[in-house]
Amino acid sequence: MATTNDLKNGMTLNLDGQLWNVVEFQHVKPGKGGAFVRTKLKNVLSGKVVDKTFNAGVKVDVASVDKREMQYLYREGDDFVFMDTETYDQPHVPSSVVGDAANYLLESQTATVALNEGTALYVDLPAAVELTVSQTDPGLQGDRSTGGTKPATLETGAQIQVPLFITTGEKIKVDTRTGQYLGRA
Repeated sequence: MATTNDLKNGMTLNLDGQLWNVVEFQHVKPGKGGAFVRTKLKNVLSGKVVDKTFNAGVKVDVASVDKREMQYLYREGDDFVFMDTETYDQPHVPSSVVGDAANYLLESQTATVALNEGTALYVDLPAAVELTVSQTDPGLQGDRSTGGTKPATLETGAQIQVPLFITTGEKIKVDTRTGQYLGRA
């Protein structure tokens, strides 16, 4: 248990049985009346963002979220199997929790997995990953009507837009948050 005066960005709260991350908070002392804390909270599971106001000094339940560095091993049905690099445990993480990160996950790649009481909440990848282009059409010289990009399929099966000069078999850097091409590796 903590009070609203102890809130910090990134802290995870347990409100009404749901887990919420504190995105922003602001302690407000109006000239009249009691102080209060205005927060912006993001639901850990659904990603929904809400604004919530607490009276100052109110107790809130802080959830224990354990963020661990894990190595992705393989896919088993709808689950992704990771290995904790310290304890060598192998938790199965459902594909619904992995979400879009699955487009940029390669075997033996490390990722941060957030756990709450043994249940995986989300998977965080590094900001950029290096992937090989498995298939793309050759770029035609002088074809600039599309802004100089063409579709490419990566080794993970994800499709992104790349510049015309990229060829099949090249290693490129991809932003895992937006899925955009960053450059050659």
